[in-house]
Amino acid sequence: MNTAIDRDRGFLTEADRAYLLGETEMSHEGSKRNAEARIRNRTRNAILDFDVLTQMLSKKDRRQVFEHVGSDDDLQSGLTAMLAFAYLGLREQGVDFEEVLVPAVRSAEEAYAADQLEAKVSVDIAFDVETSIEATHEGIADRLAAGDPVTPRELFSLVLERGHDVTSYDEVAIALSADTDEEFLERLASYHGGDLRYVSDSRAIIDLTDAPDEPGRN
Repeated sequence: MNTAIDRDRGFLTEADRAYLLGETEMSHEGSKRNAEARIRNRTRNAILDFDVLTQMLSKKDRRQVFEHVGSDDDLQSGLTAMLAFAYLGLREQGVDFEEVLVPAVRSAEEAYAADQLEAKVSVDIAFDVETSIEATHEGIADRLAAGDPVTPRELFSLVLERGHDVTSYDEVAIALSADTDEEFLERLASYHGGDLRYVSDSRAIIDLTDAPDEPGRN
């Protein structure tokens, strides 16, 4: 997760980012509601703007946006998060992601073929998701309380999706694997104001003894 607040403005302002990242504490409930309503409105209109971008932004400008995507980890993470945000939002409303994914991929493939290959194509798309429950948020919280290790993604899910406050712990043990994203883990530790140290090839510790309280988190 990119936690830089002072990036150039997207649809979120610096103040919006600071609020979402817990860097700003609203003194009045009304101010909090206004900030959340403003962010919701901007998010919805940003989604609507993608229709304009897809249809009207020049090919030159689109290519410049994605010019360094192969080497820009932040941009790749942002694209992944963008799709995850859409997938989760649709799933919560009972709408199958395939309903937006299939026409999006089909129209993009047809446009690419017409522009790059000067050809007309037929597009077959297979999208399938199988999910099995391996750990509940309650189980992850119990393991944290017991001092047992959790994976970076489990910690991220518990804190960012459920608002779990980890500042009551002196430290959080992290289970490492061969595919652990160390940059993601470092950002996760920084987000909590903790110090990350590696104790073995399979274990890391986020030291939270000097971490500030997380405003707005329960």
